[in-house]
Amino acid sequence: MFGQSPDWGIGTVRNAANHHSVGGVFRIRYPEVDVERHPTPGGVDRRLRSTAAVLTSLLALAATTLAAGPAVASSAAAGPCALPRTGAHHSLGVDSWNPSYARPDKTLDAVMIFLSFPDSEPLSTPAELAADYFPATSRFFERASYGKFTLRPHPLKKWIRMPKSAESYDIQRDWDAARRTAYLRDAVAAADPSVDFGQYDVVYLVADPDAPGVDSDATKVVNFDSPMRADGHDLKRLVTVFEQHPPDRNVLAHETGHVFDLPDLYHRPTDGKGDWDTYVGDWDVMGSQFGLAPDFFGWHKWKLGWLDPRQVACVQRGGGGRLTLESLEELPAHGGGAGGTRLAVVRTGDDSAIAIEARSSTGNDRSTCTEGVLLYRVRAGTESGGGPVEVIDTHPRTAACWDQSVYPPLADAPLQVGETFTVPDDGTKVQVTDRTLSGAWTVRITPGAL
Repeated sequence: MFGQSPDWGIGTVRNAANHHSVGGVFRIRYPEVDVERHPTPGGVDRRLRSTAAVLTSLLALAATTLAAGPAVASSAAAGPCALPRTGAHHSLGVDSWNPSYARPDKTLDAVMIFLSFPDSEPLSTPAELAADYFPATSRFFERASYGKFTLRPHPLKKWIRMPKSAESYDIQRDWDAARRTAYLRDAVAAADPSVDFGQYDVVYLVADPDAPGVDSDATKVVNFDSPMRADGHDLKRLVTVFEQHPPDRNVLAHETGHVFDLPDLYHRPTDGKGDWDTYVGDWDVMGSQFGLAPDFFGWHKWKLGWLDPRQVACVQRGGGGRLTLESLEELPAHGGGAGGTRLAVVRTGDDSAIAIEARSSTGNDRSTCTEGVLLYRVRAGTESGGGPVEVIDTHPRTAACWDQSVYPPLADAPLQVGETFTVPDDGTKVQVTDRTLSGAWTVRITPGAL
């Protein structure tokens, strides 16, 4: 049965902008925020950007050249490149795992609870709503993890009636802390007679999408400073789902990523206007659920335990050489593990690095706009939503896939065979020399001088 924690009540909420005290002692911290819902429109051809964009990218442009060379494999131990986990929310440090999160390197069980409201009769059945998310979300994670992780869903077959109307909770993206707490408290209490919370690693609370007052922009993960207690089990976080039927593509994969300590990778403009996708564009579901290449970055896969250290090449200052990068999305030919080197890393500071990986049109990235070798910066000390990952645009004068990409300027960010790029302000040079018959990419990496 549901048990109230000594910390029950209302307390602090932390969002992207501030700390917010409401009173009492039950505390909600770090409410996650879902991705922007408006893909960028435009044409389909690769185009020159505006003059202003070109001028701001001149330094990067000057570093791009054409080259070619023989293919020679090279690798090094990943240990020196493993950034330390910091106190930043959803830190991308990989030297240790945050034990307050379940690590998705095995089978985890998820319960999906469907919430109705007394003033509205649902138009859909729980089975229909469950089919919006599963098995698609489980398959997404299975592909991304090379079969190392299984998300096993347990959707309820009936509606759980909330005690109040949805409108009474004033559901919205930046939700009042007291009303959010009331909603979560009521939801867990209403579901408790039908759900043994102690059996599940992940809890999804899915609101009736047709009920008045349900705002699809409010879908997010809520993390608790002091866990809620139900069935003798600590509930450290809950996934609150307010999506339409059918929902946004990959929305549950994005939110579930937060459950596994992954950060938001999009940029939320302070004035609510402007482009949300300038950090990573299409290149990771934690940046945009609409992305054309939504598979997780290789760095994320390393953090989650889906890449073994031997599959990460650490390229140290004063060293460098050629190595072959297997496409990040490719499943191993004979099953088991991730197969071959999937990620190369150049350490650039105490909590920063440049990551290099190959992206291809297969698996979760089958709809990608471009293939090639992708470069990005990683900052383990940067908070979720603050730009912990930034894709490096190796073609700063052009854009691509204007009718499909969430951010066309980064849609053609990867390097192609025969191209060389020198990272501005660091000097690390990456040259793509060849592509093998199996589809792997041969690269030469020369770290910049400190």
